[in-house]
Amino acid sequence: MAYHKKSREPRAHWFLLLLGMLVLLGELSFNGFVRHIGAEGSGPQPLPADQSSVLKTHDPVLAVAADGTVSSRGMPARTIALTFDDGPDPRWTPQVLDVLARHHAHATFFVIGSKVDDAPDLTRRIIAEGNEIGSHSFTHAELAALPSWRRRLEMTLTENAIAGATGRRARLLRPPYSSGPDAVDGDDFAVLRDAGAAGYLTVLTDLDTEDWRRPGADAIVRAGTPGAGRGAVVMLHDGGGDRSQTVAGLDLLLTSLEGKGYRFTTVSGGLDLPAAPAAGLSQRLRGTALRAVQSTGEWLATLMTVLLVAALALSLLRLAVQFVTAGIHVRRSRRQARRQRRYLGPVSVIVPAYNEAANIAATVRSLLASDYPKLEVIVVDDGSSDDTAGIVERLRLPGVVVLRQANAGKPAALNAGIAAARADLIVLVDGDTVFEPDAVGALVQHFADPAVGAVSGNTKVANRKGLLGRWQHLEYVIGFNLDRRMFDVGECMPTIPGAIGAFRRETLADVRGVPTDTLAEDTDLTMAILRAGWKVVYEEHAIAWTEAPSSVRQLWRQRYRWCYGTLQAMWKHRRSLRESGPAGRFGRRGLAYLLLFQVLLPLTAPAVDVYAVYGLFFLPLGRMAAVWGAFTALQVLTAAYALRLDRERFGPLWSLPFQQIVYRQLMYLVVVQSTVTALVGSRLRWHRMARTGDAAAVLTGPRR
Repeated sequence: MAYHKKSREPRAHWFLLLLGMLVLLGELSFNGFVRHIGAEGSGPQPLPADQSSVLKTHDPVLAVAADGTVSSRGMPARTIALTFDDGPDPRWTPQVLDVLARHHAHATFFVIGSKVDDAPDLTRRIIAEGNEIGSHSFTHAELAALPSWRRRLEMTLTENAIAGATGRRARLLRPPYSSGPDAVDGDDFAVLRDAGAAGYLTVLTDLDTEDWRRPGADAIVRAGTPGAGRGAVVMLHDGGGDRSQTVAGLDLLLTSLEGKGYRFTTVSGGLDLPAAPAAGLSQRLRGTALRAVQSTGEWLATLMTVLLVAALALSLLRLAVQFVTAGIHVRRSRRQARRQRRYLGPVSVIVPAYNEAANIAATVRSLLASDYPKLEVIVVDDGSSDDTAGIVERLRLPGVVVLRQANAGKPAALNAGIAAARADLIVLVDGDTVFEPDAVGALVQHFADPAVGAVSGNTKVANRKGLLGRWQHLEYVIGFNLDRRMFDVGECMPTIPGAIGAFRRETLADVRGVPTDTLAEDTDLTMAILRAGWKVVYEEHAIAWTEAPSSVRQLWRQRYRWCYGTLQAMWKHRRSLRESGPAGRFGRRGLAYLLLFQVLLPLTAPAVDVYAVYGLFFLPLGRMAAVWGAFTALQVLTAAYALRLDRERFGPLWSLPFQQIVYRQLMYLVVVQSTVTALVGSRLRWHRMARTGDAAAVLTGPRR
């Protein structure tokens, strides 16, 4: 076919797409890392009965040097350092702060870094009301079970989060799932050494109220009351679950002990430690950036969830509509098939051909073998560099005319053939297509209805060997032909395939022939016919066998041209969205369908695949497997239904799961490339597929 001058095809978008996918994966992965936050849950694990603590102190505030030397301190008499873990929590932390304020008490809050990023204002309120903040890791991970690098990461991220929210550095740390000094084993001590190396004091506890068990307010008060006027570090929780009993117990505890002369202060206040130092500018900026990354990841995860739900809902709706309309179309088709075939006048078949030596003889012979009387075949050789025209001429078949022209492109070849045709009913055929004997007759029967201007036939893949052939066969049967049944019932058929389509001469004249300004002339022509007010229908019994691309490179080039040309045609006919009558029906049904399911959803597919990779690492594998299995089962059932409608064997169904993993990605990348090419205004040239003659083999080999 003709070649157009073009600018260089865009390439930078592939780098941008890859970069965008990596950024999305990174954001989603960070969100998964953050959102798998635990809570005290089962609480600290006590040491086995035959194992004692590695610490030789009962004081809960520990400084561990690099050489393992431990210094410790405890609260003075009648001094209680109330400590709260697992916040800040938007619901419970304000209630805890309100109780403390009423009693003029202060406390130390060991915050989770990721929750600080979620609630920076609440974190600032904790400090503004005279309380103290310490680190409780970034994701509430059990630090003793982590490698040293991960422990340092948890501490660093939490430091940055606190610095970004409050402008201060935290000097106190409480490891998640920790308890008192008597429960520290060797792994726990490694955490204390890492904390000491990072400049932290580790704060364990004297009294663990176990409020996470929700034992009742009175039990919390009993567990949090020190004996004989001693001081204590008391552990409670302001996050991680229902803390209503904690709030109630805190009020009772403060009321009870205030009358006994106890004071309630922060850990630093009870030990006369200096106030937390201010964070440097760089650390505050790192904290701000961390919060932005975390909020963006959460937003993207929410967006992806909404997108997936919407895509699934649309796909299910589409499937339901396809099933309903396919049933309607089958009943119509059966009624049509029961009618006696009529002779509706002579038919001219136009075959545009450019370097089709491999299949052209089989194409012409299959047309002349038609059971429809009075058929003329016009082969238009569009400047072939092989012997396409000579092959047809040497056949010396009656009723076959060969026209030669300089290479001008497929639309020009079609228009030349239409001008030379003598009949009022015209069938357009690709030069690599083999017709069934009854195909022409089945096509033209619809012209008994004077409102019908064009008829689409049923294209089937001839070369089905190998995975690529099977995948294209399934795509033709499922995607193309199920869609055409739906479009027929909805009176909005956007494309009559170039391989097999029938037209009235009057219709072609009404739209001024085959358009030459897009690369998808078949789609452009069909849209113009619908906008002109003609009906376009689908005839499933008019079967033509075509040769599909046999390599990934050929498939890419073919689909790239198809998709780019379809985008051109959609843009050209965009005004149909606002028109009334048949044109508006096509625009608001057919054009909107193409935009949604063949452009927008494929453009989101890379993000969906990134989300699937994220799910493998951060979502339950059983749930992921169930979703994928259900989706695949639905695809298989749809394919089986489509194959049954087309009277095809079910054998290729086994390849469908692999099609979802490999072929689907190739198709959406085609849409990405085509869309970018269209947006940047590049011109795409014709890509011709090398023919192997597989379509010709249909005449002698098994057909289905």
